[in-house]
Amino acid sequence: MSSIFSKIIQRELPGHFVWEDEQAVAILTIEPIQEGHILLIPRQEVDHWDDLQPELAAHLMSVAQTLAKALKKAYACQRVSMMIIGLEVPHTHIHLSPINDMADANISNAKRADGDSLAAAAEKIRAALSTP
Repeated sequence: MSSIFSKIIQRELPGHFVWEDEQAVAILTIEPIQEGHILLIPRQEVDHWDDLQPELAAHLMSVAQTLAKALKKAYACQRVSMMIIGLEVPHTHIHLSPINDMADANISNAKRADGDSLAAAAEKIRAALSTP
């Protein structure tokens, strides 16, 4: 059975995409801990991140760095947190979120976001990705 992420990647369910290549996608999470909270997801369904093929893991890290730079531009934050939790969905995904202090990275702060705010955040991040 396909994961919810595979269904989003295949456009069976809606998603606010900010990145897409042959190996991975990045979408805005519907329950962000901070505005701009992204999930970077490999297209291949791999439950545990430590089971990723090394080449795919390296690609995800490279994309995560690109996305982090865009988040810093878009949100003028001090840092971008990176978390791999893995309990929510059995499909590896990396959480990237703009933060200014440790409390900003607390996953228990996640709140459901409405579609308009997610669309606005996605546009802001895509704009940051497209500027040098």
